[in-house]
Amino acid sequence: VSREAEIVLRADKLFLPGVGTAQAAMDQLRERELIDLIKACTQPVLGICLGMQLLGRRSEETRGVDLLNIIEQDVPKMTDFGLPLPHMGWNRVYPQAGNRLFQGIEDGAYFYFVHSYAMPVNPWTIAQCNYGEPFTAAVQKDNFFGVQFHPERSGAAGAQLLKNFLEM
Repeated sequence: VSREAEIVLRADKLFLPGVGTAQAAMDQLRERELIDLIKACTQPVLGICLGMQLLGRRSEETRGVDLLNIIEQDVPKMTDFGLPLPHMGWNRVYPQAGNRLFQGIEDGAYFYFVHSYAMPVNPWTIAQCNYGEPFTAAVQKDNFFGVQFHPERSGAAGAQLLKNFLEM
């Protein structure tokens, strides 16, 4: 964990975790002067849960929160469709064939989710999930990857995904 530009830029890989609200996370990134630094990264970056949402353009949380705008997609609150929110628990993920982040992971493998906001399916979607309607479970644009689920809580499939990321 660092906000020193030379340390961050020297790292082989970067994780963008996220717990809490988009507003609080963006405030922390702004206070620590990390926004431009993150956008300048050329090494693989993996956003996890809220960290993936932060890659988007704008969150519908509270009255709206401007995000990093790496992925040009807004992040709306999920529609409940009679299902409980937050979306919490195990759900199947369907990746695009051949994506290296999901190499060695079965199509329809279960991953663990905890979220109420989700990026709609978009041109950068590399995996989908369905909770009343399809949403982006994983995204990639250039060296930036994001997963809406928690790989660290997702058993063998999550461990394989993290291994794939670390081997990039």
